Amino acid sequence: GETVGLLGETGAGKSSLLQHIPRLYEKHSGEIFLDNIPIEELDIKRVREQISFVPQEVHLFSGSVRENIAWGKEEASMEEIVEAAEIAQIHSFIKSLPDGYDTKLGQKGVSFSGGQKQRLSIARALVRMPKILILDDSTSALDANTEVKLLENLKKQKSTVFLVAQKISSLREAHRILLLHQGRLIAQGSHEELLENSPYYREVYQS
Repeated sequence: GETVGLLGETGAGKSSLLQHIPRLYEKHSGEIFLDNIPIEELDIKRVREQISFVPQEVHLFSGSVRENIAWGKEEASMEEIVEAAEIAQIHSFIKSLPDGYDTKLGQKGVSFSGGQKQRLSIARALVRMPKILILDDSTSALDANTEVKLLENLKKQKSTVFLVAQKISSLREAHRILLLHQGRLIAQGSHEELLENSPYYREVYQS
């Protein structure tokens, strides 16, 4: 799959663009294709079944770590759950918990940090093996080293990954970066191509 980064100032339209993919908004102009088919011609339920979306503000619920990851795919095997956790860079932390994957969360359970919550939510999204994975600024609480390892893992997956981030450092390894400004796409390319061809991108990078 391809990793596509989205970069732009607050209000540039990054989240709005991504919300058109699962048709949370109906578009007013332009075309969006999924497998070379206009998205409005596809069954909306089927489209959404192929997409996993991770927002910046993630939510965990009372229950075990395993149940939290398997939410949305209750039939997931333990092997699938562990694999998703490994890709999301959260497996080692889970194994260090008192009861591992059976550790309880919630008021009487273990509390997770912001970065741990984000990684657990990414594992939850991955266990569904989506065709499209959307990360809407959902690596913002990760330290730089963990984020790099996670993004390297995601690049190896078959899913197409859309990644919104506030920092260029989070997007450098993306196959393609879309640069948005005031609701418009003003440039696209790899990190190196944009540094060479986009004055606005260079300005953001150097700031």
